[in-house]
Amino acid sequence: MKKSVLVTALLAAFSFGHAGAEDLSADAAAAAAAAKPDHETSFNAAIVSDYRYRGISQTRLQPALQGGADYTHNPSGLYAGAWLSTIKWTKDAGGSGDIELDIYGGKRGQLSDAISYDVGVLGYVYASNGLDHVAGFADANTAEIYGQLGYGPAYIKYSHAVTNLFGFVDSKNSGYLDIGANLDAGEGYTINLHAGHQKVSHNSAASYTDWKVGVTKDFGVASGALAVIGTNASESAYASPANGKFLGKTALQLTISKTF
Repeated sequence: MKKSVLVTALLAAFSFGHAGAEDLSADAAAAAAAAKPDHETSFNAAIVSDYRYRGISQTRLQPALQGGADYTHNPSGLYAGAWLSTIKWTKDAGGSGDIELDIYGGKRGQLSDAISYDVGVLGYVYASNGLDHVAGFADANTAEIYGQLGYGPAYIKYSHAVTNLFGFVDSKNSGYLDIGANLDAGEGYTINLHAGHQKVSHNSAASYTDWKVGVTKDFGVASGALAVIGTNASESAYASPANGKFLGKTALQLTISKTF
């Protein structure tokens, strides 16, 4: 369940909103945007000690390999991308598959010199997951629409499920509210702050709040991130069927990533 589109959105909010409000005049910001190519493609790869999505481990508290590709049409702000991660939860729930594929597209831009926006649609694909044949589960494949506003380093985002949510039965119209900030600490360091609330429709016991406090450092050849992540999720609702461990426990997460 995708983080890179959120990271992309956060970086957009930071670069447009923060620079436009504090570091650059409107003319300079426009000139900087104009300097970008019309068509821009990037790739990303990462290894993470525990793939957490909205605070819940997707890998049974174990490491994951991740990677993706993004395309942006800079004059219009339209973008699209795809991202992959190894996972364990669909097999642990009695289904199959060990890969998550996220496909997304949208549009980002500026409402004013200080306020950025990002709207789009995101599909989470768990090929042949088979959870719709497992008692108590629905198909894991999920589609969400989302909208975000950014102001300086801060943002607020809402994601709305237009299908069942990640295998929960009768969970269409679930929603996730996400607020946070990425604060430039100098010397290549960024402080990452986040709080979110997942509402699972018709599954109140599965609804919860999550949070993260972390720091990211750009080392040039790669970036490193260390974060403390936690939730108040129900241990019974989010215990691993494989070993009974609580997937929303407070823990450290280490990420090494590279964009090229």
